[in-house]
Amino acid sequence: MSPAYSFFPAFNAGLNVLATLLLIFGYVLIKQGKEQAHKRAMLSCFGVSIVFLICYVLYHCLKGGSTEFPSYPPAAIRYIYYGILWSHILLAVYVPLGAVVTIWHGLQDNRAKHLRWAKVTFPIWLYVSVTGVVVYFMLYHLYPPRAEVEVAGVLDWTRSMICRSI
Repeated sequence: MSPAYSFFPAFNAGLNVLATLLLIFGYVLIKQGKEQAHKRAMLSCFGVSIVFLICYVLYHCLKGGSTEFPSYPPAAIRYIYYGILWSHILLAVYVPLGAVVTIWHGLQDNRAKHLRWAKVTFPIWLYVSVTGVVVYFMLYHLYPPRAEVEVAGVLDWTRSMICRSI
């Protein structure tokens, strides 16, 4: 990966963490009856999500595709990863529309519709934000795609061949 844009995955994960915190903060604020603070938190979360989406698209355009999950983790781990990834992707499609409609009703002071949309949008948006971070950690930290894994496999094979011959 080119160093020019290799910072994007970590930056995007950071934006997802910030969106998660703002979502939870906004939820707590509305439960406390602090409507103006809730409004600022949720609009800030939406702004962070827009920046995320721009950076995500830009990264994938510059990189020319996605990073494949490596084959060296056990099958169960790969199934968990792809289950999280696919649910994340499918639900992420809803978030922009759900967020815009929810925010629109909130700004129009249409509380009944705002609440109805928020009851669906909030948990989906929160899930997408959290699983975005989980996918990042699984792909880049727990099971990073790396040449060393293949080299280690060759070294292990070479070591075993040498040990057998001694």
